[in-house]
Amino acid sequence: MAKKIPAPKAIEKTTSDLARLLKEKDFNSEEELNEFLKEIVNKGKIPEVPSKSALNLAQDIMYDAWETDDTKKRIKLAYKALSISPDCADAYVLLAEDEAKTVEKAKDLYQKGVEAGKRALGGKTFKEDAGYFWGMIETRPYMRARAGLLECLWEMEKHDEAITHCREMLQLNPNDNQGIRYILASYLATLGRFDDLEKLLNKGEYKDDCGIEWLYTKPLLSFVKNGDSSRARAELKIALKGNSFIPEYISGKKSIPRILPDMFTPGEEDEAIIYGANFLLAWEKIPGAIEWLKNNADIKTAPKIGRNDSCHCGSGKKYKKCCEK
Repeated sequence: MAKKIPAPKAIEKTTSDLARLLKEKDFNSEEELNEFLKEIVNKGKIPEVPSKSALNLAQDIMYDAWETDDTKKRIKLAYKALSISPDCADAYVLLAEDEAKTVEKAKDLYQKGVEAGKRALGGKTFKEDAGYFWGMIETRPYMRARAGLLECLWEMEKHDEAITHCREMLQLNPNDNQGIRYILASYLATLGRFDDLEKLLNKGEYKDDCGIEWLYTKPLLSFVKNGDSSRARAELKIALKGNSFIPEYISGKKSIPRILPDMFTPGEEDEAIIYGANFLLAWEKIPGAIEWLKNNADIKTAPKIGRNDSCHCGSGKKYKKCCEK
């Protein structure tokens, strides 16, 4: 029987519990520490931490909430966590995701989560630990809240605010475990800020990134700069090796579904759907870009059929009374 892979937040809870436990201990040597960790591995369970702050108790409730499938129960747990500690940023994140009915309400909840995270971390953390966020478990609720906030701001067409959040988050966490650089790339490309996009893709610390967002956006940028150039074609050739499905979704040969995949496999169709959802508008805004992509990726698209046209299946019926149904 295949083993169930623990969810990321479940792993985070285990790491958090272990970190708290080690803070309570006073080891005389590295050997003593290793023996203690070995004992935990053998037992397969981390001992209960003797004392926890209100915030830690609230965070534990949130870890339970993330593992719960029942939406109403998740929301109830979030409010319970806030009743224990108003500084529990993850509670606001969950409410923004599960309870908010409008982007404006979600934005307000994420904003409260950011403020709660700031209070929980304290100003000293932002001064001394900038550059190491996310690697520190206690910073993650704040970073989750801020990521949600910037996406709401973008949806509300507060583009400059969203981009500022992206840049500041990358300064806090250059390792970018959340993929904020990919969000930033899509924003810059969509707004046509190609000089900034050039710096991000080809000149900054992420210039050697091999993510599909980089592989396909580089030829798009080269097409903007120099049209159908040898460089653009060479970059597209590399991108096609990374994922051959993306041109189908950018060209319109396949439609991007309304509900996007929760996860993706590199090189597979679910990855192409996610890239298309995030970057299609950028491709559409550049005259000739999609046609160039189709030609160089050898994508053949059928002409669109009107509802009153004869159906392409050969039935002799109108499309609206045949295959459109």
